[in-house]
This record gives sequence, structure tokens and C-alpha cells, in this order.
Amino acid sequence: MDNSKPQTLIELLKTAVTARPQDELLRFKQHKAWTGMTGEHIFERVRDLALGLYDLGIRKGDRIAILAESGPLWTISDYAILSNGAINVPIYPTQPPNQVEYILRESEPELLFISGARQLRRVDAALKKFPDLRIVPFQPVSEGETILAFDALEKEGARLGAERPELYDLISSDVLPSDTASIIYTSGTTGEPKGVVLTHSNIVFNTLASGGYLGIEPGNLMLSFLPLSHIFERMVLYLCLHFGVQINYAGGIETVASDMRDVRPTLMSTVPRLLEKIYARMQKNASDGGKAKKLIFDWSVRVARHAAELETRGERLPPLLELQREIAVRLVFSRVREAVGGRMKRMVSGGAALSPDIALVFIGAGIPVLQGYGLTETSPVIAVNTLEKNRISSVGCPLPGVEVRIAEDGEILTRGPHVFQGYFNKPDETAASFTESDDSTSSERWFKTGDIGRLDEDGYLFITDRKKDLIKTSAGKYVAPQMIERLIQQSEFVEQAVVIGDKRKYVSALIVPDFERLRAWAKEAGLDASDPEALISDRRTLDMFKAEVSRLTTDLADYEKVKRVALVPGEFTIDGGELTATLKVRRQVVEQKYRDLIESLYSGGE
Repeated sequence: MDNSKPQTLIELLKTAVTARPQDELLRFKQHKAWTGMTGEHIFERVRDLALGLYDLGIRKGDRIAILAESGPLWTISDYAILSNGAINVPIYPTQPPNQVEYILRESEPELLFISGARQLRRVDAALKKFPDLRIVPFQPVSEGETILAFDALEKEGARLGAERPELYDLISSDVLPSDTASIIYTSGTTGEPKGVVLTHSNIVFNTLASGGYLGIEPGNLMLSFLPLSHIFERMVLYLCLHFGVQINYAGGIETVASDMRDVRPTLMSTVPRLLEKIYARMQKNASDGGKAKKLIFDWSVRVARHAAELETRGERLPPLLELQREIAVRLVFSRVREAVGGRMKRMVSGGAALSPDIALVFIGAGIPVLQGYGLTETSPVIAVNTLEKNRISSVGCPLPGVEVRIAEDGEILTRGPHVFQGYFNKPDETAASFTESDDSTSSERWFKTGDIGRLDEDGYLFITDRKKDLIKTSAGKYVAPQMIERLIQQSEFVEQAVVIGDKRKYVSALIVPDFERLRAWAKEAGLDASDPEALISDRRTLDMFKAEVSRLTTDLADYEKVKRVALVPGEFTIDGGELTATLKVRRQVVEQKYRDLIESLYSGGE
């Protein structure tokens, strides 16, 4: 072990703020203007809040929950909790109240940080079940018996620190690498949430390994818009602090577009849905601009994809293709580059699979997109592509120090210092998630990811599907639904798609249209676009969607092709129960909710 490197998340913080005390490490919007926080100021606020918690009786091993949108106070609270040797239990700000109640009941936190009055109202029914739980809002709210003011807690910590200057160092130096840093509840596509227990050493290993492998340079600017309640974004922020990257908090998913233009970031972690929406907007603008503009756009996309295919294989571009790409950039892609800030060096995509075609378009346009892969249980990164080694369709090679192998049934197994300690209070589920190593020289266990995949001859990892999501038709053919869904969602008319067909004769799809784009099409087709229900019931609309699906899935095997399509009038949402907090589809919920519609797809012949 290299003792010169940080061993705990607190050591990581101290190293970062000591190296750059006067630099603005965090930036955020306050009263509609961007403002910053220096390393020295961050450390002062973390220290004061940590001592305020200590004064309340918070001690090593205690659990403290955070239910809030991302921002500087989330990060300060996180480090204050960790400084006491306490355990951060993050809760997604969109988590349904019944799941909030479940997490609070199982984790039994001593204290809950919450963003403010709106969030308090949203989960009021859940919080009423815990009348003695102390609550600290980030923003002032009307007083309550168990409400503690955030600024008062900081002031009390500052007073205690003035009286006992050595106290913060004393309590924070007692934190060990093997101590639990966080219990993160996976939203789960089936069943109740499970608390993933991660130590300081789990997360620090992943932070240093990911940043080093990606070759992150100091001086980059990060725009953070994903929730810090997810280990992916949280680890990325730890990474940025350590590697000298300034962190800029977006105001939320609804402000990302304007925030990218303001910040002009060089680095972002993202999810495929953002890239899909940007691409869909590009398609719409081209279609709305008339036939000539659409022809130029389609030509530019073909050029970008061809250039990216050669570049990612390490091949030089022929002079003619280089010239064509320069023209495509001037005509089409310069506006896309500006839309993401104009100087993006890396967009690291995770959380779900990214369509290879979309990745190629962005890379060919000069916006490097790197797909990675991991789980909450693996702190989270297992593998990732880099600027130098970016193989499209793969999720990259495993990080140094991370072992990966493929089981006989195709499941991806991994082991190493990134693997979690187990599920909180669930020994049976923990045992079921591991398999004993068949290496006679080692008793180390392999973690079973639940994903199906393969390693190619160069060590790149490819994900096929979730093991539990695989469809087996009544003819005995296995179908990977996510792969088909990604193809369908490339259509400018499709917002969401869920493929079904388990134990059925053939594969079908439920599609949520992009109604803005659909209404524009309907007007051109002479259809009444005023009533969404009537519009999606129109045979001509359904035929258009069938043609789109057929066009996008033409290369699939016959048993994989979608035979029937049904249109759904409302989006699949977290509140509706169809999506997890990380926007993964709960297939059982969808199939139950739309049972009659699905049955209609299988009545009669194909």
C-alpha cells in the first residue's frame, strides 16, 4: 500500500484543500449569479459543521441520512459526517415517500439533513413515522420541535473549535480506511431497496484508480448535474477534488443546457439519456429546416460516424475524409460543440448502455464520449474507456487493480478492493451475491454483477444485458431487451421504449412518443394533433411508429425483431413506479400496469 496517497476520504479532502487553499474548488449559482468557495473556506465549513455534529453527540459509527438535491451544502455535510467517523446514508431527492420511510426505518439514522421546505412537504407522511428524528434543513424553514438550523449548527461547531482547537484533528484522524463511509440504498428494479455498505478504502481506491486511468489533468472544469446520492457522481466529485479539477454544480437537470454554456466545462459525467436528447434535438432542428438542411445533416452524421470509427481504431483519417469532417463541423457540429460549452475534453457516460451510433456521432463531431461501467456495489467503476483506448460498444478495460472474468452462463464477475462489504442487515442477500473463487490458492470471492457480457481478445468488456432482464420467447430464443430498446430510442419520435415478450411467441414494444416531435409530424401529415390520446390511437400514427421501429432494427435476427407496437400516452416515471431512482425500468411494474394493453398485442396472429 502506498502510504503517501490518501487512505480515507477525509485525508483526500485535507490533501486537496492544503494543495489549493486559495483556489475556488467549488462553484455554484447563488441569486442567479455564479459564485465560488475556496479550499480554505470549504475546510472551515466542514470543520465547523463536523464539530457541530460532534457537539450534538454524533460519534464514530453513527448513521446520518441526507435527503437533498446536489450542491455545495451536500458535499460539506458529507465531509462533516465522514470527519466524525459517522456513516452517510444518502437518499435520492426523488425517492418515493414509502421508500424514504423504508430506508429511514432500516438504517435508523441519528439525524437527517434535508434540502428545505419543499422536500419536507414531499416526504411529510414518511417523516411523521419518526417523530424523534432530528432534522437539519439546508435552507431555513418554519420551526419545529425536531428542526435544527444548519447555520446554528455551524456556529456551535465554530465555538467548540475555538475552545478546543485540536478536537477536529483528533476525531477525524480516528477514521480508518476499513471504516464504513456510506450505506447507499440501491433502488432495485425488483423488490425492496438494499443498503450497500462501502468503506473509505473502497471509495478511495476507486477514486484514485479511475482518475489515474482516465488521465485526468489538473485545471479541468467539471459540471456536475447527476445526483450526489448516487455513488457515481459522488465518486467523481472526490476524484475532481483530488486531481485538481474545479467542480461547478448545475442548478438541476432543467438548467443543464444553460449551465453548460455558462461554465464551458471540459469534463462531465453524464447518462445516455442526456446525449440521446441532444441528438434528438439535432435531428429535429434538421428536419424542421427543410429538405436541404436535412440532407446536409444526414451527410454530416455519416461523415462523423465514419471518422469516429477510424479514429477509435487508431487509424489515420484519409485527407478527403478529414476535409469532409471539417466541412461537417462548420455546417452542423460547431453548434453542437457550443451547446456543450465549446471546449469539452471528456464526457464519461455511465448508468446505462449508450447507443454506439450516438457515441460515434459525438466523437466524430469532436466531443469525446467515453462509456464506462460499474455498480453501487463496486464503488462504482469496474471498467471505462479512455481517450487513448476508446472501443465503441464496449465499456472499456477494467481499472488497474480490478479483476473481471466471465462465468459459464455469461455473467460478469469481479473482485478487488472496489467490491463492497455486503448488504446492510441482509446476510442472505450478501451471501447470494458472491461466488467462491475456484482458484485453489485463494479463498477470495467473486462478486456476481447480474450483468451478462464478454471480454474481447484485447481485454475490453462488452455488456449484453441484465441477467434478470433477458427475455426467453416461447420458442426458447433468448432476447436482450435493452439492446433493442436502445435502437428504438434513436428515433426522434420516441421518448421511451420497453420491450416485452418473455414466454411469448414474439417480441413487442410499448413506446412513449416524444409528443412535441409527434405533433409536428402530425401537422405535416394532416392529422389532428390537439388530442394526444386520439393521435396515438390513429392507425396512421401507429403505422409511422412501426416503420420507425422496423427501420432501426433491420439488422436484428428475426426472433429479435419487434412484431407489434403499442403507444402509451404518459411517460414512465419514478413517481408512477415504472422507473427506479436511477431511471432504470421496473419491468414487472410496467407489465402489471399495462397488462391489458400488452395482452392486446398477443391476441390473434402476428
